[in-house]
Amino acid sequence: MNLNEDIKYWVAFSRVPKIGATRLARLYGFFSSMQEAWQASFSDLMSSGLEEKIVNEFFAEKNSIDPDAEWKKLEKENIKVVTIGDKHYPKLLKEIWNPPSLLYYKGTLPENEEYTIGVVGTRKISNYGKQIIPQVVNDLVKNGFTIVSGLALGVDALAHKTTVDCKGKTVAVLGSGIDEQNIYPTQNRYLASEIIKNGGAVISEYPLGTIAFPGNFPFRNRIISGLSLGTLVIEAAEESGALITAKYALDQNREVFAVPGSIFSPTSAGPNKLIKMGARVVTSIDDILETLNLANATEFIKNKKIIPQSPEEEKISTILTQEPMHIDKVILGSGLDAARVGAILTLMEMKGLVKNLGGMNYIIIK
Repeated sequence: MNLNEDIKYWVAFSRVPKIGATRLARLYGFFSSMQEAWQASFSDLMSSGLEEKIVNEFFAEKNSIDPDAEWKKLEKENIKVVTIGDKHYPKLLKEIWNPPSLLYYKGTLPENEEYTIGVVGTRKISNYGKQIIPQVVNDLVKNGFTIVSGLALGVDALAHKTTVDCKGKTVAVLGSGIDEQNIYPTQNRYLASEIIKNGGAVISEYPLGTIAFPGNFPFRNRIISGLSLGTLVIEAAEESGALITAKYALDQNREVFAVPGSIFSPTSAGPNKLIKMGARVVTSIDDILETLNLANATEFIKNKKIIPQSPEEEKISTILTQEPMHIDKVILGSGLDAARVGAILTLMEMKGLVKNLGGMNYIIIK
């Protein structure tokens, strides 16, 4: 059974309470397909690593879940699904600890060569925040960034709206189902539809019908940071969801950026705290571009779009694979001198054709 035919069983499992990302990953790793897992015996499910209590709960729930009917509900709502085994699953997100085993989404997922940055902050946005966000987000969009946030009131919503107004692409990550009835907050349902129309996406790991439980939001924040090269905090209380997202970003070895604010403002306490802890201070877009080594991001995008591949690039493209390869092997295989190979690889990385994983190890980007 191919992955497309198997997706409805992923969806069916996601409907079972307590079978989340970790347990879905165990099933995926143990069985040849999720259909096989769905039809497995009690003992086989135990052998896969599920706890006895969870297996009992699965069998108690199974008879009330029809995989075909669940799939039809998705089709009715025009909701798509991508699983962790799919080539279209976001690569950055796959790199984190405990990535979602499947994502529900409407719209268009970010392509893997896109620059993505999380923008999060308080719901109680101040006039200072209302000045900062349009300026910073507008500059990010002009430099080709996709903005990732959580659709919440305040900073999140303004970041999404600014991106849409700038004709940029943005991704909203929800802590609820993404069916029309459960998009949260309700005030931002129109904004969600505009995000989709503008080429972005509304996504969630939670199945249809999931309401916005408060406990879902801290866990969904790992997806915001996981999709992003870095997370920018603009106004947040000292203890807030935005700081939880920043913590996830640090745990995921991603950059954390913060806009400083007045020491007398409660909504500046969070960013100021992050700065004291080592977050990158952001007073302009240049601070982000320099930290991410994308100081010429606009030129990178132009080069990627307008410069054709040369015969030398084509030669290197045939040598590289999606397994890391040291530059010495590329030099040996291409027959070109070291300086020329280094220059070509740099240009190819600027155009999004290859990626430097560090230590002069490269992979091709398909």
